[in-house]
Amino acid sequence: MNQALESLLDLLDLEQIEQDIFRGQSRSAVVPRVFGGQVAAQALVAAGRTVPRDRHAHSLHAYFLRPGDPGAPIVYTVDRIRDGRSFTTRRVVAVQHGQPIFHLSASFQTYEEGLEHQADMPPAPDPETLPTAAEMLPRYADAFVEPGVAERLLEAREAVDLRYVDAPPFGSVGTPQEPRSQVWFRTNGKLDGVIDEPLLHVCLATYVSDMTLLDSVLLAHGRGGWAVGDVVGASLDHAMWFHRPFRADEWLLYDQESPSASGGRGLGQARIYTRDGQLAISVIQEGVVRVPR
Repeated sequence: MNQALESLLDLLDLEQIEQDIFRGQSRSAVVPRVFGGQVAAQALVAAGRTVPRDRHAHSLHAYFLRPGDPGAPIVYTVDRIRDGRSFTTRRVVAVQHGQPIFHLSASFQTYEEGLEHQADMPPAPDPETLPTAAEMLPRYADAFVEPGVAERLLEAREAVDLRYVDAPPFGSVGTPQEPRSQVWFRTNGKLDGVIDEPLLHVCLATYVSDMTLLDSVLLAHGRGGWAVGDVVGASLDHAMWFHRPFRADEWLLYDQESPSASGGRGLGQARIYTRDGQLAISVIQEGVVRVPR
């Protein structure tokens, strides 16, 4: 396990300051605000800490309300909405400087047998055949609006081994193409021992899910993204459904597409598969995607 992954796990290990109240720290992101995936993952940790261990997260629905301040702690307050025989529901509000910055509802379920079917995994190359971020990002350094962006992106993603199947948006600027994108990802190190629990794997996947989901919106219009300077944007809302068990330290295929963009907003939807073809997660996110004037 590398130091960056250890740092990320520390970030997700919230401090309990009162019953159902937790405090999390932040770290500098590539942009001057808290990374949305961090807030979503920490909020899910807070919710999970108030749920019996035999109940596992099966869905979350969240809204990003205000930009987070990376220099200040975030307080997460959990409301115990419902504890049923099969399902448990929690609501979490993240607060900074006296104002809510994020709202999450999450549902947990005890294991049960049921009907089974799933969408087939799309074709994708083996992740080991694809370039690592350290190999890929320096190729596009000249496309970024500021020097050092490639290094900052590498640092921000150092805890995760994330590999693009095709060129990312900042590698194909000016050429509109099919609004689809695929990446393989896993943590940069194995998770074992006392930290190896289902909730952690779900929270780590939640963290990564906010990194690339709107790429397909940019690809449809030949835009490179904030690092290139041809769009500005931010996540608005985020939803995930966890269908089957998975491990965040084993390869997961993030198959993403955008069915629509309008009104200064873009919609991304995705499926996350295990390497052996099991559909593990479905994801939908809408974000602000504006062309600078």
